[in-house]
Amino acid sequence: MTDSTPDASLAVFGKTALGQQEIQSRALGLNPLTRRVLILIDGKRKYQELATLTGVQNLAELLNELVAKGCIEVTATLSAAPSKASSSSSASPQKAATSKDDLAQLPPAETRTFKQAEMAKNFMMNTVNTVFQQNTRLTLLEAIFGCKTPQEVRRVYPRWVETMEGSVIGAKRLPEFREKLFQVL
Repeated sequence: MTDSTPDASLAVFGKTALGQQEIQSRALGLNPLTRRVLILIDGKRKYQELATLTGVQNLAELLNELVAKGCIEVTATLSAAPSKASSSSSASPQKAATSKDDLAQLPPAETRTFKQAEMAKNFMMNTVNTVFQQNTRLTLLEAIFGCKTPQEVRRVYPRWVETMEGSVIGAKRLPEFREKLFQVL
């Protein structure tokens, strides 16, 4: 990022007149993902909410691209975000430990059948696609899909939990999902 490029994670963005026009005309030829991000920008949503809604790994790059094209501008700068980010990063190891603790209560992975591993994979992919827009968490879905053994599915489990916790609906339904998943995981 250059000095003139804002720190996207500390900014609230709003559409410019050009951005409003772009939604109607599609004159800039934005790719579908960038266009979706532009549509979601409303001058109120914070970076984390946009990241959750879009599931985009490179959201800051897309936001900076939209700023450079004149489609959006910073409407507010957040000062509380750094402390929130540092508290969430310190909470991440705890979440991962909790996920691994969850797995410790399960029967050994070697006792699970191939069919049960497939059922666990399908359940995890279906819950991701139910809580979030269809196929918006592609890296997680690909990781789940690529699992061949119950052990591999269990290695992806902490990422699945973290993803679910990133959504209000997912966090609310996580205990129910976990209980069902553990029947086959």
